[in-house]
Amino acid sequence: MRILLPTQAADQSAAALDDHALAGLYAYPGPRWLRANMVASADGAGFLDGRTAALSTPADMRLFGLLRVLADVVLVGAGTARLEEYKPARRRPALEDLRTGRPPTVPVAVVSRKLDLDFAAPLFTAAPPDARTIVLTCTGAPDDQRAAAAQVADVIVAGETAVDLKEAVAALRDRGLGKVLCEGGPHLLGQLAAEGLLDELCLTVTPVLAGPGPTRVVAGAPFPARPMTLEQVLTDDGELFCRYVVVS
Repeated sequence: MRILLPTQAADQSAAALDDHALAGLYAYPGPRWLRANMVASADGAGFLDGRTAALSTPADMRLFGLLRVLADVVLVGAGTARLEEYKPARRRPALEDLRTGRPPTVPVAVVSRKLDLDFAAPLFTAAPPDARTIVLTCTGAPDDQRAAAAQVADVIVAGETAVDLKEAVAALRDRGLGKVLCEGGPHLLGQLAAEGLLDELCLTVTPVLAGPGPTRVVAGAPFPARPMTLEQVLTDDGELFCRYVVVS
């Protein structure tokens, strides 16, 4: 990867970025910050053949893994966790120094109103004890499913008939998990943006024409447009890695 923006940084460093240089560029600006990481085609599709994996590349996956290392917790919607067959974050020995004082792997927090999850899946059964999967749900979830979730995950109840994301994010912060990385899906990202919880969007633009379709990186109920500043752009083999910060 190379820097395109800011131009001053690009002028000073035309060389490819190693992982620790890349980590410096994506360092969280504070202990409480909610970042989303999404991928889209050049014509705006958030999925290809029903999955984000079809849009991803080795460079995108490299950044995906690095952003996980930098985060305190990965936040994901239940639908995306099922569709993308989520597993616990894997350990990255070469970057262990970036997690000093924290568990070697980042925990995953799944947002689910109905708790229609497979609690026998590796996301729950293979998570290490010091990075146990977290389930964010509401009081309206079935009691038997909440009990099943509690057997294999840490359960946080936030909201009544739906998950209250403000309350859920506050509960994560109370646990010391203030650097949040949201990996989607589009409905969860839309809800976070609508609630004013989103601080930053990292968007990978892949040089692919996906063709007509309704899929975008944000979905759900409309909300007022929010201005953002383009803080950084990296490139690798035609891909663009954009970092936008929400204007407060």
